[in-house]
Amino acid sequence: MKEPVISEKAPAAIGPYSAALKTGPYVFVSGQLPVDPQSGAMPGDIKAQTAMSLSNLKALLEAAGSSLDKVVKTTVFLQSMQDFAAMNEVYGSVFPAPYPTRSAVEVAALPKGALVEIECIALA
Repeated sequence: MKEPVISEKAPAAIGPYSAALKTGPYVFVSGQLPVDPQSGAMPGDIKAQTAMSLSNLKALLEAAGSSLDKVVKTTVFLQSMQDFAAMNEVYGSVFPAPYPTRSAVEVAALPKGALVEIECIALA
């Protein structure tokens, strides 16, 4: 059984997908862009964008009854791998040890011109 997860503290899905789904012992969170859920604005630099994407991820996890310390896998999409160190600094300050497994890839472009997008799988 799939249960959609919605949070007023994270942007709503804007297409034919769920922002997050809870199924069995897991929560799957779609890629979170660094969009402020209140204003719809996006910060300008990679550190602020990473923090906003992680804040949106956290809001959806909490709405599902989970949390950042239950994340087992993340995927980070970067517009430029040159932003990796700055993203990693913010990312490392948010997740507790033991850190989730992670893939980080450079992509040609992200929606809305974002510099970063982060998705995850967590325990419910």
